[in-house]
Amino acid sequence: MYLKDGWLSDVKHVASPHYDERPEEELPSLLVVHNISLPPGEFGGPFIDALFTGTLDPKAHPYFADIAQLRVSAHCLIRRDGEIIQYVPFNKRAWHAGVSQYQGRERCNDFSIGIELEGTDTLAYTEAQYQQLAWLTALLIESYPQVAQHMTGHSDIAPIRKTDPGPAFDWNHFRQHVNQIINKESQ
Repeated sequence: MYLKDGWLSDVKHVASPHYDERPEEELPSLLVVHNISLPPGEFGGPFIDALFTGTLDPKAHPYFADIAQLRVSAHCLIRRDGEIIQYVPFNKRAWHAGVSQYQGRERCNDFSIGIELEGTDTLAYTEAQYQQLAWLTALLIESYPQVAQHMTGHSDIAPIRKTDPGPAFDWNHFRQHVNQIINKESQ
């Protein structure tokens, strides 16, 4: 697998209209880990794709009436089984962070990559998700080296509004996977 024009090869692409250009000369330097499940606590189905493409039917579930009008996206989603779906090329600005701040810098969408994990704050993520997220992160670090030092959760850049990826996300486990991949590739 590799990157070409901001897109991953060999993964499912579902192009979102909810993105725009990054500020001039801005390269991604931050990875933001999120979680999502639609309806909340339920996995599988077409609803995340529909949300990120602006086609979510507000009548399909009572919860959707409040979110169907949102214009949001992430660069990628990693499903429970490890499947990666890409919505926005990494060299473009996805609309995942909202009002946010990282190390004193606002508007994190300008300089970040947003990866959603299918899950909730409190349910353990799958080993397949950790492996795929680590693999994807290692690949992103090859193109955007600053990401290696700047990985955080949505809750850290928008602490009053957001709680994801939540206490169920094991940062040490994730970072160990990333380091193993990077070390193996450098040998």
